[in-house]
Amino acid sequence: MKLFNFDVIILNEQGQESKREQRQAEYLTEDLGNNITLEMVLIKSGSFIMGSPENKIEPSDSESPQRRVNIKQFCIGKYPVTQAQWKAVAALPQINKKLLPDPSYFKGDKRPVEHISWHDAVEFCDRLSCHTKSQYRLPSEAEWEYACRARTNTPFHFGETITTDVANYNGTDDEEYQFSGSYTQGLKGIYRKETTVVGSFGIANAFGLYDMHGNVLEWCADCWHKNYQGAPTDGSAWIEPNDNQNCDRLMRGGTWVGSKDICGCAYRLGNWSRHLGFHIGFRVVYAGAV
Repeated sequence: MKLFNFDVIILNEQGQESKREQRQAEYLTEDLGNNITLEMVLIKSGSFIMGSPENKIEPSDSESPQRRVNIKQFCIGKYPVTQAQWKAVAALPQINKKLLPDPSYFKGDKRPVEHISWHDAVEFCDRLSCHTKSQYRLPSEAEWEYACRARTNTPFHFGETITTDVANYNGTDDEEYQFSGSYTQGLKGIYRKETTVVGSFGIANAFGLYDMHGNVLEWCADCWHKNYQGAPTDGSAWIEPNDNQNCDRLMRGGTWVGSKDICGCAYRLGNWSRHLGFHIGFRVVYAGAV
């Protein structure tokens, strides 16, 4: 494991920076060849309250009931998978399905790969696992939220609000879809109308992870369930016993094209596992050597 330094900030209710700290985290690097690497940040074991409280400003039935979840140690991508990383792994031998070498609409080696189905993301993990002789997979929904919150209990790891100064989402008012660009007392922002280079805001959460709010939605391993009734509490993915890999799947994290409402730590969205979009990507989990 290596160490890296990163900046963490907290925003006040008006969306202004109120606190900044420098922290350290441990990470490992997977060499994908041609000077392309995959950085995986160590997330230590712990427990947290998953979901949203009933008094949330804009509650969603899908984010309840809250429950305590225990998480085992794992490593997760410092950033969403980039286009350069995608191209390197897509060139590896096929496991179950073909992968397009360059599927993204917004081009750039350091931008997140997008236009990715859940099945594409799983194939990426399978090829990477076979090539490295290590276990790579999609995060469970619980692992993703634990990693995103980084021991906070606020709507965003930045605090009670979010602005487009620190994340890539649509921060303008939209009359057609009737949403406001600001969250609580925070400021309205801009709409970039495209993805941004991963880590370009220069601010991580307290675990050292970048772009957990906005930029691209990220696939999780779980099947979609309309709420947390009966959900596991051990951090594992919630998979149906007869899962044929075609059930609706979970996405987390918000997107450049969406409002601030879908960027929250607890926000969850289900979609067809074969769905593609220029706002959908993923990040991977490293679960150790085979």
